[in-house]
Amino acid sequence: MPARHLAITMGDPAGIGPEIIVKAAARLAPRIAAGDLALVVIGSNVALEEARSRLTPDLPIPAVSEADAAWPALCALQAGPEGTPIRPGQLSPEGGRFAFQAVECGVRLAVERRVGGIVTAPLNKEALNAAGYHYPGHTEMLAELTGVKGSCMMLAHGNMRVSHVTTHIALEDVPKRATPERLRRVIELTHDALIRLGLGRARIAVAALNPHAGEGGLFGRHDIDVAAPVIADAVAAGRDVVGPVPGDTVFVKLRAGQYDAVIANYHDQGHIPVKLLGFEVDPVTGTWNDLSGVNITLGLPIIRTSVDHGTAFDIAGKGIANEQSMVEAIEYAERLAGPGA
Repeated sequence: MPARHLAITMGDPAGIGPEIIVKAAARLAPRIAAGDLALVVIGSNVALEEARSRLTPDLPIPAVSEADAAWPALCALQAGPEGTPIRPGQLSPEGGRFAFQAVECGVRLAVERRVGGIVTAPLNKEALNAAGYHYPGHTEMLAELTGVKGSCMMLAHGNMRVSHVTTHIALEDVPKRATPERLRRVIELTHDALIRLGLGRARIAVAALNPHAGEGGLFGRHDIDVAAPVIADAVAAGRDVVGPVPGDTVFVKLRAGQYDAVIANYHDQGHIPVKLLGFEVDPVTGTWNDLSGVNITLGLPIIRTSVDHGTAFDIAGKGIANEQSMVEAIEYAERLAGPGA
């Protein structure tokens, strides 16, 4: 039985999305040809065709419509009408419009079960807002489009899996948003995701908010009064959860394999360790040779994974963008969707 399509949303067509999509498709072409994987790219067909003809000319990506009864294993679906030409590396409302419409289409197809999940290429928040779509990012957009409250972000690179209690908010607002209810929700979402990924024990560590987990109250009481009781309740319910573990050691222990995932309290606490390990830098030139890592949204009624990097307008159109994170995001979406996705 052929695999059900995964939808690949292009993100901002002016960014590196079209490039990494065609490069990833070329790497995965043997699996696509074998019927193990099917992909439908949603976005600007003009931008996709420009990247395909320049970078992977031997890889056909035919255009399809939603009305078609069946799609080939690799195909392209136009997200909306082409307007003002979009130039690589140039921020524009048109790029933001396409980014939103691609996600909107992908979500609809996933909810209708026409695709097994969505994999998102990067969008630009400034362009998105310039187009009139006022979201801090993909996570919040997806929550509204699916009518879900309480989703959370998990970053993954190798055995480094980090869920977040909060993400795109000011640091000063984190303690107010890191409530017992929110932490309880993130623990459950993380546990469920680990089980779906085949990690039977689902060992979770909760990172402390304050240095040394508050040092007995000397550095604040959030970890003592808020996090510790929630963790105790989770353990009593049969979850394999420890913490709060001081933030300066918890990620070292995760990397060492003592946990299957860590729950971070805020954006940078979780993002920095994953990106530090996932972004390989050439010590001579200072350029990034490899961008590895996946962004997964937990708690949605659909599967959504994403690359763990931005639109990279500075290199868009140059053909040098690295597709590794896109390949990994596709593979994670497959694992979460299960057999036959």
